[in-house]
Amino acid sequence: MVAKICFMAAMAMVVGGCAHFGEAQSKSAVKGGKTFALSENVTVKRVIFKNRINIDVAGDLYIPKNIDRSKKYASVIVGHTFTGVKEQTSGLHAQRLAELGFVTLAFDASFWGDSGGATRNIELPEIRVEDYSAAVDFLSNHELVDPKRIGVLGICGGGGYAVSTAAIDLRIKAVATVSMYDLGRARRQGLGDVIPYEQRVKTLERIGELRTKEFRGEKRTDTLGVPASISENDTENTREFYDYYRTPRAQHPNTDTSYSLVSQAAMMNFFPFAQIETISPRALLFIVGERAVSAYFSEDAYSKAREPKELFVVKGASHVDLYDRPQYLDISIPKLDSFFKQYLLD
Repeated sequence: MVAKICFMAAMAMVVGGCAHFGEAQSKSAVKGGKTFALSENVTVKRVIFKNRINIDVAGDLYIPKNIDRSKKYASVIVGHTFTGVKEQTSGLHAQRLAELGFVTLAFDASFWGDSGGATRNIELPEIRVEDYSAAVDFLSNHELVDPKRIGVLGICGGGGYAVSTAAIDLRIKAVATVSMYDLGRARRQGLGDVIPYEQRVKTLERIGELRTKEFRGEKRTDTLGVPASISENDTENTREFYDYYRTPRAQHPNTDTSYSLVSQAAMMNFFPFAQIETISPRALLFIVGERAVSAYFSEDAYSKAREPKELFVVKGASHVDLYDRPQYLDISIPKLDSFFKQYLLD
């Protein structure tokens, strides 16, 4: 059974705008704009495309260098983590899959990273889902992509959005997730379902107060997705998120993980698995770490989905381990490769 550990650091509040970590970022090992080494076997091209509400969505297109440009290829869209950006684990996964022959696209969600959206670092699930479909629009019209062979991979919070999009966008032929996080359930009930309904009501009352104040011009109240510091009292889960986002391992200047606290109301109203059974007969793959405290999100989705579906457990891995740890990627990437080749190439 998954340990019921509440990631309370996500509720830590920063008042008066976004927190910044410029000094630490300047020491970050950002390689070619990415937090991972670029592959000699892949070409990366920056692209911009519009979503349906006319926001510019920025992406990195990963193309195998030995590609035959007279042909069309299977493609995979890779969505980033909650409060993450395309230069982190989503870009790494896109690159690894491109090395295996896919044309891949890692993109920044609206209001995040390089993408547009006048209000920064807000979370609107409906628009995040729209961004995935806009990525399908873009790839469906790309000269190297077969529009009938497009798959989606979502990582962490991006996994819930990938599933939700696939339920309404039939152009997506296969869906995979890595360390999937149900952001709606997590905001309603906390990680491990430890937040009682009464506390949820208090949070919504607080958000209502903030909306009233911010409408009349008072400073926006933000919260951190990952704490700015940790102590000996923090859980292993919190420490792992800190190690990824707050150290040279994957810290990136395009995100400090802060977001508008008001966003939590819309996130509470997000139910990514509400229509998951309608994805069938298209295939679903859920990859989870054996030690991941978030594993129950994927287990829940798996139980609700119809065949073909698979829950693939990586032994010894935690939630964050699957972001970038080589020993675990050497297990998860071949699984993703075989999954997408089975359902996009056959």
